[in-house]
Amino acid sequence: MKVLLIKDVKSLGKAGEIKEVKDGYGKNFLVAKGFAKVATDEVIEAWKEEQKRKAQEEAAEIARLEDLKKRLESTNLVISKKLGANGSLFGAITNTDVADALKKSGIEIDKKLIHIDHAIKATGSYEADVKLGHGIHAKLKFEVIGE
Repeated sequence: MKVLLIKDVKSLGKAGEIKEVKDGYGKNFLVAKGFAKVATDEVIEAWKEEQKRKAQEEAAEIARLEDLKKRLESTNLVISKKLGANGSLFGAITNTDVADALKKSGIEIDKKLIHIDHAIKATGSYEADVKLGHGIHAKLKFEVIGE
């Protein structure tokens, strides 16, 4: 019996492979547990179409993230924070502050994706790393000014 593996099966193969297995193993275990489908021409064609669709969606997602990266790297972000008596900031600038400032400028990024190397406690120009996914990182430059 030929089966198309839907999920990786240890000691048999990876998802997408067509394997020849014994009838009982194929029907009673692989197909019954949802690890495989009987490898008919229709099932194989449907699997190929699904893989094409997934590849197209991933390519579109990567293109969208690359566009977002360009927007982030060209953005001039200014964060204003209240100053203390000695000229230092009240508190530190965090990834939440950066995410809020981006939201005000029309770009919505989750604060968990923004990484600042060290605590920002003074005015000046700084850089943050934004992890967008699919291995795409953007360097976000921003300026901190006092109110």
